[in-house]
Order: sequence, then C-alpha cells, then structure tokens
Amino acid sequence: MAKMIVIYDQPKDQEGFEKHYFDVHIPLVQKVPNLKGAEVHRVLQAMNTDEKLYLIAELQFENPEVLTQALATPEFQEVQADVKNLVTYLNKPPVVAIVD
Repeated sequence: MAKMIVIYDQPKDQEGFEKHYFDVHIPLVQKVPNLKGAEVHRVLQAMNTDEKLYLIAELQFENPEVLTQALATPEFQEVQADVKNLVTYLNKPPVVAIVD
C-alpha cells in the first residue's frame, strides 16, 4: 500500500476552510482514479511540536506505482489546482508526504 498524507495547520479562517474543504475539495479527491480509500482525521493533540495541527488527510492507493499514476490524471490535477483555493484560508500550505 502507498499513502499520501496531507497535514493542515489551524486555518486562519476555520469556517471558510471547513466549507470549502468538505463541500468542494473532498468531492474532487473522491474522483481520483484508483483511490482505494480516503480518511480525514481531526487533530486533538500534537506532541513535540509548536505547530498547531488541525487536520490530517490520508489517501490510500494499492501501491506506489498506482499512486504515481493517479497523480498524473486530470482528476488529480483538478485537486492540485484547488489547493490554491484552500490556501486562502490557511496561514501556510499543507505538508504533503508520500509513504508506504
């Protein structure tokens, strides 16, 4: 399995972020081909950091090759393009990590 982990800090506009994230961004993510699963976790507490972590999204794919192929699709490009809309509600862009 391969995963894309996206970590969001506390938004500067929480209401705007929540609305756009759940009404626009997540429906775009759900259209990405070969997405095996997607979960969004609210951060209740973060240790050993001064970051104010807010949400962690986890996108699951069968393997690294399938994930790489999904990143090249028009559907994922649409997700990527929408990130600029999310950033308007954030203090900084989210951290993205690809893991196995």
